[in-house]
This record gives sequence, structure tokens and C-alpha cells, in this order.
Amino acid sequence: MSQPRFVIAAFYHFFDFPQFEAMQAPLLARLTDLGVKGSLLITREGVNSTLAGTRAAIDAFLTYLQTEVVGGPIQWKESFADFQPFGKARVRLKKETISLGEPVSMQRFGHYVTPKDWNNLIRRNDVVLIDTRNDYEVNLGTFSGAIDPAIPNFKHLPQWTRDNAETLKGKKVATFCTGGIRCEKYTSWLLDQGFEDVYHLQGGILQYLEDVPENESLWRGECFVFDERIAVDHRLQPSATAVLCLHCDHALTAEDQAHPAYVKGESCPHCRGAPLHAHNQPKRHAGRVKF
Repeated sequence: MSQPRFVIAAFYHFFDFPQFEAMQAPLLARLTDLGVKGSLLITREGVNSTLAGTRAAIDAFLTYLQTEVVGGPIQWKESFADFQPFGKARVRLKKETISLGEPVSMQRFGHYVTPKDWNNLIRRNDVVLIDTRNDYEVNLGTFSGAIDPAIPNFKHLPQWTRDNAETLKGKKVATFCTGGIRCEKYTSWLLDQGFEDVYHLQGGILQYLEDVPENESLWRGECFVFDERIAVDHRLQPSATAVLCLHCDHALTAEDQAHPAYVKGESCPHCRGAPLHAHNQPKRHAGRVKF
């Protein structure tokens, strides 16, 4: 069996990056020269990205990023596909690497829990497990026993937390997301709000799927990703079943597609009239980052 042609590298890294605006053009030029596609979001506080290219091209860009831009090592997650999941290369300037919609000190974070220790933590009776991702992501898969806040956007999570403060009171709060960046912000915010026992999955769902054997896994379903693969399975291979509703752009499981409300290209069980997630339509969705 031949090896997949494209390597998909997903990463974020917080560091002091005051010259980020001046680096937009050089970074885009380097991506273009190497034939790497995807979205690289750069801010004063760091970078957030998912990129795809050949093995040699991804290795070359990550070496350049670490030596010439960051000035030190970064960590990234890899998956593979036999097609290019992005339409073009983009380098986007933003105020924040990921926005929670409220001020966050970013001075301290929850306890990091490695994938090998994650199962023991979330099986505890004194732990509340929160999926910090958007509703259309959770629909494809989540951890057994996790609370789904049913939020359309990460910025809704603080208000959900306030509304459910009694559920969290006196508990250890464990959080997870695709690659870790949303939990970095959310656990920092939780600590700012006075929560004390706060934890998050180191490396996110993608690292868990890579490190934990499927027969030991507490993950159920597939993991939504922000590119044309739509989702990956436990082996980090592109989903064979997940699709997006072309009306509301909700991610759909095989069961959703068997529902009477599903009409290909027109509607699905999650539609509520006007499009809900038009920002994720496949062609526009392909360059979006939310790691």
C-alpha cells in the first residue's frame, strides 16, 4: 500500500511576536515557494495553523518557522491524506490566536494531562468533563461521558459556564478540544473566575487518537477537522462517511444522512431555517483554523 501523498500539520504556539505584521508577506512567500497550502494565523501572541503539503515541504516550512520566526521548538500534530485538503495558502493577521470573547490573563493554565493518563482522570466521579468545541464538531464524536454545551461558537462558552456554575461547583473540571488551543484560553479564563481544579488534555483529541490504542479508547465517533476531510477516524484517516449540510453547514454523521429530514444539498436534521454556519461552507471552510 502506497504512503499518503500529503502531510497535514496542525499546531499553535504562544510566544512574543511583536513583528507579526511585517512577517505576513515573507511567511506567505515561503509557503507558496514550498507548495504548502492551508491557513497560518499570526498574532502578537503567537501562531495558530493547519497546513498541508508533501513531507519534504512540511518539514522545510516547520524548520524555517522554528529557526527564523519562533526562535525555538514548537510541537505539531500530523495526519495524512491522499489529496490536498486546502485550496490555497493564507497568512492571516489577527488580534488573538483564538478569541474567547472576554479578557483572559493567559498567565496560568489548567493542569496538562497526557493522553495516557486521560482515561483515569475522566472516569473519576468528582470530575466534570466539558467538550469546548462547537456544536457541529461535537455532533461527529466526543468522549464518553462528556458534557456538550451545545454552543455555536467558542465565544458562547463563558456564558454557558456562568449558567451552569452549580454543576461545576466543587468538582474537578476537565476540558478538551481538537488540538489544545481553545483549552489553553478556556482553562486560563476558568482560573481567572476562581475555579481551582482545572485540567485539560495535552495535545488535544488529535494527540489522544494518535497515542491511545483504539481498544482502550474512550473516544466515540470521529473528530471534526477544519478542512475538506471534514473529519478523521481513530487512525487519523479521513472520514469515509461524514459530510457537511450544504444549507446550514452542520457536520453530519451517517445516521444524520439516513434521517428523513436529510435531502442532499438542501436540508438536514440540524437545519433551523436560515444557514447557521455559513462561515464553514466547504470552499471557504478549507482555509479556516480553529485548533
